[in-house]
This record gives sequence, structure tokens and C-alpha cells, in this order.
Amino acid sequence: MSFKKDHRQETIIYLALWGLLFIAPVMSLYIRSNNLGLNFEWSEVLTVWRQYALFLVVFLIHNHLLAPMLVYKQKKTAYFGLCLAIVVIFQLYQCNHRPTPRNHEFRREMAMKGERPPLPPDHRDGDFRGPEGDMEHGPGGPGGPADKQPPLFVGQHDIISIVILILMLGMNLGIKLYFKQRGDQKKFSELEKQSLEQQLEYLKYQINPHFFMNTLNNIHALVDIDPEKAKQTILELSKMMRFVLYEGNKQGVPLDREIAFLNNYITLMKLRYTDKVRISVDTPASLPNREIPPLMFITFVENAFKHGVSYRQESFIDIALTTDDDRLTFTCQNSRIPKEEDKHGGVGLSNVRQRLNLIYGENYTLNIKDEEDSYTVTLTIPL
Repeated sequence: MSFKKDHRQETIIYLALWGLLFIAPVMSLYIRSNNLGLNFEWSEVLTVWRQYALFLVVFLIHNHLLAPMLVYKQKKTAYFGLCLAIVVIFQLYQCNHRPTPRNHEFRREMAMKGERPPLPPDHRDGDFRGPEGDMEHGPGGPGGPADKQPPLFVGQHDIISIVILILMLGMNLGIKLYFKQRGDQKKFSELEKQSLEQQLEYLKYQINPHFFMNTLNNIHALVDIDPEKAKQTILELSKMMRFVLYEGNKQGVPLDREIAFLNNYITLMKLRYTDKVRISVDTPASLPNREIPPLMFITFVENAFKHGVSYRQESFIDIALTTDDDRLTFTCQNSRIPKEEDKHGGVGLSNVRQRLNLIYGENYTLNIKDEEDSYTVTLTIPL
């Protein structure tokens, strides 16, 4: 579809340029006729159009046969060789169809009427013999200056025509290269977009299995200790699975549903710990009706439970979410537990950074403050 659109635009440009070129002599002759009171002679227009038609034929050959050879097939030798052949053939045609000099016809017509034709600036008055002499020996005769023809192969008019021809071919090639480059950029952008989408899907699928593995381990631990809590945990897990299955594959989800997902996870995790673990969640009473990428905060909360909760001493997890204008700030702070108790490695932070880079580029901030007794993550993203 994009190729057809570009081809149509390119054709419109050519039609407009050639249309203006063919209209120009008509308008010029019309204006001159009105200003000078002369008759509008279509024969003059047709003479110019015949010259333009020759250029048009060369343009069509170059546009449809030669230019694609260089632009799309990279056949440089064949292209430049054929272009040179076209220029030579064009010049040979110009030589064989060179019009009769109008100055000679004008002088002959003046002599036939018995009038004195205008002389060249360097011609002496004494050399003019009248109509009869002019026909035989004067400046209008066979031996006079008016009978001097342009050079056999290349004259001034021919050089100008060749320059115009080369400029025309260069213009045609430049337009084709422009549309080719624009088409390549569109294809590259589409491929890049598809690659980003595939990377995002891959990163999300990396997050989900790890998250469910930890949750199932929690349920397994509760089955023997407290079956009722295990049942409640399964209900919470089903709500979370529903969110992941139906919302996790979308590009954006409502902010309130993402917060509800976090609350379900936190509720599930609270069932496992005692009162020594203080967990607080602070979210606005009224959330804006905006969307964010799904499963954006779960990695930070999951790591807070993994690395911030101790069974031997009091610990805390503080989660806060604020909105200001069109930006959202998520903060997760947790206590640090002794290194001998922390047997888990960091999970998902590199994936989160990569995902944020793919989605927001440089339009986000992620600050991690690692202190001796606390660990704080602050993420600010646009809504």
C-alpha cells in the first residue's frame, strides 16, 4: 500500500511538471500577442511542442527503463552506458533534424521584396549590391554570411539541449532516489516497531512465569500450615491470573486495574507473614482515567518482599503512588535484611529497565537508592 501511494505521488509530480512545461509556450505567446497586437500562431506553439516531445520521449525511457536499473537493481555500469548512448542518439537526431536558420530565410524574403536587409555590425555598406547581387554574391547569397551553417555536429543550440537533457535525467533520478529512500525508511520503521513489540512480549513473558513460580511456592507452604489461608490465596491468585491473561497482552491498561492487581498480590503476600512485617500501600483516593503498560510495578514489589522481609527481625515495605499533571510517580521502599538471610538474587530489574527504554525512551526516570538499612525505588513515567 505504501509503495503504491509513493508511486502515485511520484507520477503526480511528473504530470504537474510536464503540464506546466507544455502550457508555458501557450501562455507566453498569448501574452505577447495581446501586448504587441500580433496574431496567435499555433504553428509556433507546435514547433516548440515538437521539441518538448523529443525530451518527453527520452524522459519516459529513462523513467521506466533506465532509472529503475540504477535505483532498484544497482546496475551502475549498464545505467551510465545506456544514458551515454541516449545522449549520443539524441544529438545525432538533433543534427539530422536541425531547422533552417530563420535569419537566412528573413534575408531572402527581404531581397525578394527589393528591400535592404539589415547588415551584420561588421559588414560594410559598400558590399551590398541590391536584390540581384544579394541573391548571388551579397550577404544573403550562397557565399554570404547568411549561408553559414552551424557546426556539423555540435552548435550552441545543441550544447544547450544536451545540458537541459542531462539536467532532466538528473532531476528524474533525484526524485526516484528520494521516494526510494522514503520507502526504505518506512519499511525500516515498521520492522523496528515489530521488533520492539516482539521484545516487549518476550520481556512480559519473562516476568509472568517467575511471578507465578513464587506465588505457587507460597501456596505450597500454606497448604500444611493453614489450609484456609491456602484457599484464600488461591482465590487471590485466580484474580491475578485473570488480569495477566486478559490484560497482560495489551499495550495499556487502566491505572486503577493495575493498582487493583498490586493490591491482590500484596493481600496474597500478607497471608504468609506475621505482624513483624509492616506493609503499607498509599494510593490516591481518586485515580485519573489514564492507561499505563501492564505489569509495570510488580517486579519492584516482588523484589521488596524477597529482599526486604526478615523472619528474625522487624521489617517493612512502603508502597506509594502519586500523580501530578501528566506524570505518575511510583515509590517502593523496603528494609534491608542481613545478607545471610538473603538467598535470592535480583529478579527482573534488567528486564524492567529494558522495557522502560523500549516504551518511553528517555521520557522516564528510574532512581534506585541502596542504603545500609533500606532500599528505595522511585519510578516516574508519563501518563
